[in-house]
Amino acid sequence: MLALLAGLLFSLASGASWRGVRGQESPPGSRFVCTSLPLDAAPSGCPLPPVPMQGGALPSEEELKATVLQLRETILQQKETIGNQRETIRELTSKLSRCESSPGPDGKPGTGGWRKELGKGKDTMGDLPRDPTQVIDQLSRTMQTLKDRLENLEHQLRANVSYAALPNELREMLQRRLGDLERQLLSKVAELEDEKSLLHNETSAHRQKTETALSALLERVSELEKGSSAFKSPDEFKVGLPLRTNYLYGKIKKTLPELYAFTVCLWLRSSASPGIGTPFSYAVPGQANEIVLIEWGNNPIELLINDKVAQLPLFISDGKWHHICVTWTTRDGMWEAFQDGEKLGTGENLAPWHPIKPGGVLILGQEQDTVGGRFDATQAFVGEMSQFNIWDRVLKAEDIMNIANCSTNMPGNIIPWVDNNVDVFGGATKWPVETCEERLLDL
Repeated sequence: MLALLAGLLFSLASGASWRGVRGQESPPGSRFVCTSLPLDAAPSGCPLPPVPMQGGALPSEEELKATVLQLRETILQQKETIGNQRETIRELTSKLSRCESSPGPDGKPGTGGWRKELGKGKDTMGDLPRDPTQVIDQLSRTMQTLKDRLENLEHQLRANVSYAALPNELREMLQRRLGDLERQLLSKVAELEDEKSLLHNETSAHRQKTETALSALLERVSELEKGSSAFKSPDEFKVGLPLRTNYLYGKIKKTLPELYAFTVCLWLRSSASPGIGTPFSYAVPGQANEIVLIEWGNNPIELLINDKVAQLPLFISDGKWHHICVTWTTRDGMWEAFQDGEKLGTGENLAPWHPIKPGGVLILGQEQDTVGGRFDATQAFVGEMSQFNIWDRVLKAEDIMNIANCSTNMPGNIIPWVDNNVDVFGGATKWPVETCEERLLDL
């Protein structure tokens, strides 16, 4: 083909006509016979095929030049294609040579050792067969496999029916099933929340119980360390309030009933100046100053009943033990004040005809601004006290004298001074008290 095109090009370039040889026309019905020549051979002896003429006339020079250029471009394209094919052939030949010379599993060259060994699952880079036909067949089988898999996927896709295309009964069944699953999930979550809350409550209750037990144990240990076990009787103890704060105090567990008269007696020793503070206070809802005994600053000792005030002629801020008693009755609001068994003062019109309200809180050592709380450190009692007793009547003067001189022991019928009826808080202490006679010697 290349020789033929070269001959044609040579003839056209030399201006030869489309006649036979040397200007002779070819006889009718004759044919040209050409043989292939090397690329570097001369095209002589190979007649060229006739060029068709338009209207029997010879083509012009411009047409011949255009034809020559077109044929030249075609030849160049064919040469480039042939060059690419030759390069591909050389590359394939080199690869085949390397595959044949590579050693196989037995160590011998040329055994196709780098091909895939059937049944053993080995796949190496020398898996191309020597025959190109086998390569084509292998690629064809791979393409067919991929095509089959693609068709299977398309069949599966067509087989899947969308939710909207499902029958109504099937959709309702799915919705019911989903609803059941959702309810079961919510029920399980609620059960877990209940179990969590129960566990938290049990943990809190156990912690509170443990803390209560530990507090009781610490209190018992403190009592043992301080000698509380040395109480000879339940009433032979004293409450110590060593600091003027708003958190040290004692509390009487029992409360008062409704009272129309009372007598309050106690032993106390104050170490504060000026003013002993508040030895005791009784508060009820709506009235924080239902009963209060207080000495605040440089003021005299005062008895408050229902927030009404009477000043008492008592003097107990010398740091010694003193026995104090106050009596009161609703009848004309009469009151009396005793110190160390002697009556030092009396009066009337202190909250007359006002009964003492029941159900309040009785605090030792602090003045209450609300029931059981809101203490003021400036009004706190600092010192020691013992034998705090309350009766629901006005005691006789001789009974008060006998109590003060230790000749009789008469506990209060409303509030008796016993160990299990008094709690201490904030650092207040309970200690064995001196005997009554020892307290008398302190006077």
